Amino acid sequence: MMAEGSMMLDGLDPRPFVPMEYVVRLARTPWEVTGHHALRRDVFCVEQGIFAQDDRDGIDASAIPIVAACCVAGMPDRIVGAVRIHEAEPGLWRGSRLAVHADHRRLGRIGAELIRMAVCTAHGLGASRFLAQVQEQNVPFFRRLYWKSLGEITLHGLAHHDMEADLSRYPATGREQTWLLRPQPRNSQPRTRQAA
Repeated sequence: MMAEGSMMLDGLDPRPFVPMEYVVRLARTPWEVTGHHALRRDVFCVEQGIFAQDDRDGIDASAIPIVAACCVAGMPDRIVGAVRIHEAEPGLWRGSRLAVHADHRRLGRIGAELIRMAVCTAHGLGASRFLAQVQEQNVPFFRRLYWKSLGEITLHGLAHHDMEADLSRYPATGREQTWLLRPQPRNSQPRTRQAA
């Protein structure tokens, strides 16, 4: 009987789990901070090979970590997105270490919402400018989010752009914000026009 049941599953197309919702917020708990650093390590050390063992640096001591967590049964379950912000000098804030877990990148809104939370939070904390050093392949994505390039730079041996957010597009918010993100199903079949 067990073999028959498993044979019925053999023909099914295995699909990855897609959460019904995500939360985006400043990391508030130890598990969120731990997940923030673990995701950064997975993306920047293991996947991209930019850093050898760990990507942490002196900025982490004063940075504000922001996370995106997928939810199971309405509760945050796993950190799948991360970014950090810090005030580099009075009024000048920077964002860095934007990372989204590979299994969740197909939902392009996670990265965009992390960026929005980062800039809006910094704006609420008094930012008059917000900058980030963006890997070259991500520059078009940032431009769509109302960022402009201030010029090309090389960072960790890779081409980057120093970019600035248009703060007029990012309203100031408080530190206690939690944003709920619900993925929209993508229709895999092209739409066809129906005859009138």
